[in-house]
Amino acid sequence: MIIQQIIQEALNLPTNAISYYVSQELAALYPKKALLESSDSTFDIEKYAEENLCTIKYNTSVHNQIISGWDGMDNEIYEYTENASLEVRWEENLFDILVISWQEGYCKIRYHWILADNQEIAENFYAAVCKWNAEIRDEVLVFEDGCWSKNPDLFESIKIANFDNLILEGTLKQDIQDDLLNFFACRDTYESYGIPWKRGILFIGSPGNGKTHTIKALINKLQLPCLYVKSLKSEYDNPHDNIKQVFQRARQSAPCLLILEDIDSLVDGDNRSFFLNEIDGFAENTGIVILATTNHPELIDSAILERPSRFDRKYYFELPAISERIAYINLWNNKLKPELRLSDPGAIQIAEITEGFSFAYLKELFLSSMMEWITNMEVGSMEKIVISQVKILQEQMKSNA
Repeated sequence: MIIQQIIQEALNLPTNAISYYVSQELAALYPKKALLESSDSTFDIEKYAEENLCTIKYNTSVHNQIISGWDGMDNEIYEYTENASLEVRWEENLFDILVISWQEGYCKIRYHWILADNQEIAENFYAAVCKWNAEIRDEVLVFEDGCWSKNPDLFESIKIANFDNLILEGTLKQDIQDDLLNFFACRDTYESYGIPWKRGILFIGSPGNGKTHTIKALINKLQLPCLYVKSLKSEYDNPHDNIKQVFQRARQSAPCLLILEDIDSLVDGDNRSFFLNEIDGFAENTGIVILATTNHPELIDSAILERPSRFDRKYYFELPAISERIAYINLWNNKLKPELRLSDPGAIQIAEITEGFSFAYLKELFLSSMMEWITNMEVGSMEKIVISQVKILQEQMKSNA
């Protein structure tokens, strides 16, 4: 009942007093135990236990608050612990762990107090759990609103992305693959010649010309840890803290890919110096490939865009020329059912009249034409429909220019 009382009294305190109060009470209650406390999100004991790396038993002498949630995508119930007293067995060691959660602004603080026989055992256990949770295994970590989260939808889209269904100009597709494959294969060579084993690559081009698809196909092909940054701003953390957190996690996960999509919107006057410090500073970025994209290179500070050793290589994704448009149209055409397919002369004609179309607009051309065809399903009408849709999309492109 003493633990129950500690939980209840702690949750009635101001939020900035909770952790100190509980720490003080536990130290007095268990003077012969080592006490380790943490609010680090990587200490996820439930996930560690789900992999049978430790066992958890709830202390039934207190009320353990376990919250249920509903995952509508997988149609299943999941549970997580809010406030509870746990008995955890890891290897040959037994730990008592107290978990208390509270709200600070928009953030949920989840705090753990670990009681162990000695400090070394407590630290070894803590490090093992954090290290296991920090590893990136068949997933993509996304940084947004000041924290890391796993994005199953993004990961699923990466698993189906490949270079076979990607059309790019000339040898661009192969050049990018060779660049990254050679980099990751040559660590020993870099080190033997004293060359820093790190890389900065920038994809430049207007929207819809394959930059994002190329990134996903690279992640899928390389099968390396991937960290994806959507935003460096958040409600409660300053830009410096967020950038530091991003690069710290990348260094822990190396060799890895660090994706900065739309870098012109991520790095601005408020955080530029912090960003440059993390790229050029004292901390090593060994094994990290920073892969950034931009639709607007003119908005990127020249200190980032032009300075050697920051972005060593720039690849340009141009609007598709007629040869790429023919290849893309044929790629789509071959996937269609026979009654929807274009004739060879029809495919060439459509490639000729779609000058200025990005790959994204060519994709939209096929999708909108297929939906239009479904309304009457007239065999042989697809080419006429596509041509009429070209005119509609051309007007749309003009209005968006």
